[in-house]
Amino acid sequence: MAEDEPAQPEVRVRGELHLPPKPHADAAAENADAHGEGSANGTSGSSTRADDEEKPKLSYAAVTAAAIEESRGSSEGHEPNGTMEEDANTDIGNENIGDVASNGVGGDDGDDGDDDDESLERYSRVGPRAGLTTVNSPYVDDNKTGRGETRRRNPKSAEERSTLVSGRKAGAGWGRSGVRFAPLNVPLKRRLQTAMVLFHTLSIATFLTLFWFLCAIPLTWPLLVPYLVYLLLSTAPTSGTLSHRSQFLRGAKVWSLFASYFPARLHRSETLPPTRKYIFGYHPHGIISHGAFAAFATEALGFSQLFPGITNTLLTLDSNFRIPIYRDYLLAMGLASVSRASCENLLSRGGPNGEGMGRAITIVVGGARESLDAQPGTLRLVLKRRKGFIKLAVRTGADLVPVLAFGENELYEQMIPQQHTWIHRLQLLIKKFLGFTVPLFHARGVFNYDVGLMPYRRAVNIVVGRPVKVERRKVPEDAYVNAVHEEYVAELVRLWEEWRGDFAGGDAVLEVVE
Repeated sequence: MAEDEPAQPEVRVRGELHLPPKPHADAAAENADAHGEGSANGTSGSSTRADDEEKPKLSYAAVTAAAIEESRGSSEGHEPNGTMEEDANTDIGNENIGDVASNGVGGDDGDDGDDDDESLERYSRVGPRAGLTTVNSPYVDDNKTGRGETRRRNPKSAEERSTLVSGRKAGAGWGRSGVRFAPLNVPLKRRLQTAMVLFHTLSIATFLTLFWFLCAIPLTWPLLVPYLVYLLLSTAPTSGTLSHRSQFLRGAKVWSLFASYFPARLHRSETLPPTRKYIFGYHPHGIISHGAFAAFATEALGFSQLFPGITNTLLTLDSNFRIPIYRDYLLAMGLASVSRASCENLLSRGGPNGEGMGRAITIVVGGARESLDAQPGTLRLVLKRRKGFIKLAVRTGADLVPVLAFGENELYEQMIPQQHTWIHRLQLLIKKFLGFTVPLFHARGVFNYDVGLMPYRRAVNIVVGRPVKVERRKVPEDAYVNAVHEEYVAELVRLWEEWRGDFAGGDAVLEVVE
């Protein structure tokens, strides 16, 4: 056998080694050379065969395995470049690789001998390693071994790597939303609480929508026309008889869901005898006065248990009783007009002796003007010049009971008047001509915690103070009215100082203005 035996061509493309079968032409040449050398040296074919028997014989599979290991060992010193040279012979090499792989050992795919001869002829023309490019990929595919994974090989050092400057990451701003949404697995009780507060907050819009819907049905017109005439002539909101008051509706269990939404609690400083009449002054107004409604328009907080024998009536704007259907809802809840005639009738009728003993009314003293100052962390009371309810108490002989609602101003956030002075002036102008104002407020929503008209879930504690005794006089004198007013404010401040540590924040300050 010749000493310089032609090496088997190794082809490596993308880290994968393909060894073609041993060409038949080369095998025949080796046999010819071996016989020729034997004749020239005077040796016989039998001696040559004997020498071959003395040498260890290697199978073609063993030779192939050894070539693979040698190729892997030699390639470990190369740097992975992950590229292929742009060479004119590259295409030729790739073409030969495909031919060799498809016509290699171990595969009888039905091709005839002409294809094998054509492949061998083309391979002989190209020659071993002619036009072939070694590609050192940083990844080695182990699928041929059955492991089905890709491992990294020969990474570049940190000094040889290029510096990459990346653009913004797609979708980075969607990981966290500015609005916190409520989860879907909220307990049923909390859902019912939200539903009740939503109903109360949108009650005017709800009943107005129902009225206009009925107006769109001609069959309801024979009922709506008499109802509208009755609405214009009715004196139920001011008569003081409470004939439309429904104790069943006021004591319905659904109102406990409304009160527990915040939650709200009613507290008393001392008992009130039912042999007197009272005027409860509720402070502050807040945005919608949810605490006043829960404590004095329903039995959710147990008013009848804390003050037995006293019939309390929450007062609201007279214009609310001009809204169809909604006014009947208010009358059934025991509400009445805040007009002077309504207040005097309520405090002079009913009771054991028919003179109003055991009657009480609740007035939100600050009114719509105070709602514009309802800011979280503050308690600004519009009270200095509010003396109409003091004169009413003197004329009717009703004792004054200050009520302070801790947390009422915390339920909403609204525009700060000092930062938007022209909007604040417009709100005051609307209040002057229409009797109500429009606060620009927001809180949370039904399904989120940051945007909407629903109040926040923050505790409201309504504390009822000690009564201020009032002497009945037919003509209230200014000096006496001022003295009673000062005593009332003093009791209100005492309530604040006594219970601020339990129900108010450390930085909150009580201010009595206007």
